[in-house]
Amino acid sequence: MTRILLADDHTILRDGIRALLSAAPDLEVVGEASNGAEVLTMLETTSADVLLMDVQMPVLDGFATMPELRQRFPEVHVLVLTMLDHENYVVRMFEAGALGYVLKNAAINEIMYAIRTVAAGNPFLCTEIGMNLLYKAVANLGSAAPDDMSSHAGADLTARELEVLKLIAEGLTNGEIADKLFTSKRTIETHRQNIIAKTQAKNTAALIKLAVSRGLIS
Repeated sequence: MTRILLADDHTILRDGIRALLSAAPDLEVVGEASNGAEVLTMLETTSADVLLMDVQMPVLDGFATMPELRQRFPEVHVLVLTMLDHENYVVRMFEAGALGYVLKNAAINEIMYAIRTVAAGNPFLCTEIGMNLLYKAVANLGSAAPDDMSSHAGADLTARELEVLKLIAEGLTNGEIADKLFTSKRTIETHRQNIIAKTQAKNTAALIKLAVSRGLIS
């Protein structure tokens, strides 16, 4: 059972989330808070695995809450639930120690998946923000055609990224690649994101084409 503490200054939103999460047998809302100060007080007597917290709150907002939260309750994994979709907010919250970031307009299934992912100690970034960041990264690489894999930024891949690319092209999952390279799944996910950003590959088929052009696979 994953224990969840909700932190949002809108009661109706907390009520709605609690009702939706009640349908999941493995998720339990153990408390609610309307600001960061209440979160810190509540955690003194209430055990929680995941803090589902908004950024914009009165008294003590999400940014101000994070330092003391990380110091006093490092075992609590923070999943940000907010309407703030600008990358600056995303970066700041991850730098502050948040493990996940999801927008309030996300489907409840994605929010549940985010909670379970963060509860397991793994990072999560909602689909909408992830795609926006990817599109921006691709745009910043220039105007070269994404399909021109043999002459594009693939040449800038590191030796480890090339190794990961080869295994991706061979059909291995992130978990299988992590096991094969004796590293974490999170590290492989980072390598995969870097490869996509550098090559502008839109899908796995494009990555396979790149691997073939580089002579990594036949």
